Amino acid sequence: MTRDSGGYDEGYSSSDCFWGRSPGSLVKSFLEEHPDVRGIRVLDLGCGEGKNAAAFAQCGASVTAVDCSAKAIENGQRSFPDPRIEWLVLDGKAYLTRDELFDVIVLYGLAHCLSSSEEISSLIQTALLRTRLGGYHFLVSFNDGPHDLSAHPNFSPTLLAHSFYVEQYEGHTVLAESDSIIHETHPHNNIPHFHSLTRLVVKKVR
Repeated sequence: MTRDSGGYDEGYSSSDCFWGRSPGSLVKSFLEEHPDVRGIRVLDLGCGEGKNAAAFAQCGASVTAVDCSAKAIENGQRSFPDPRIEWLVLDGKAYLTRDELFDVIVLYGLAHCLSSSEEISSLIQTALLRTRLGGYHFLVSFNDGPHDLSAHPNFSPTLLAHSFYVEQYEGHTVLAESDSIIHETHPHNNIPHFHSLTRLVVKKVR
């Protein structure tokens, strides 16, 4: 499903917790407003080492954390040993072929790893089918704004307009939306760089 790992396995191998332990900003804000999520099912698709999965689990949710990188899952199981998290080494799109429903689906950093707009649209629409009415999507993806990919020399992400992602959720309620640039440095190479990001929180209403 992905064209390239983006060099993340190298990072996972060189760091115990490559992405850190704090959840993404959208997940953090949601859990501050909804600190008790006992009884809900969460799917963290393309979970990396599972910092978002762990945040939901710590608040009581039952979480399935899926990533195609065995090393990422290994790090996650070691860093976040929570019995409420089911860890799976599996392609994200393949997982969505299962006939299961979730209250929350987290799509952090997965969409831009796919090879085309058609694949990305299919991923989002299938994820919507696997989401209960009234459930939520948390989507974060590179978009077609400015990028410095010097820290990822072998990675060629699919860069689509911010509006493309918003349009995928036509007919649903967009609760939070931003198009911004982030600056970061990864621990395995210490190269400062930046990315343009789309961030969305969406409630399924139909």
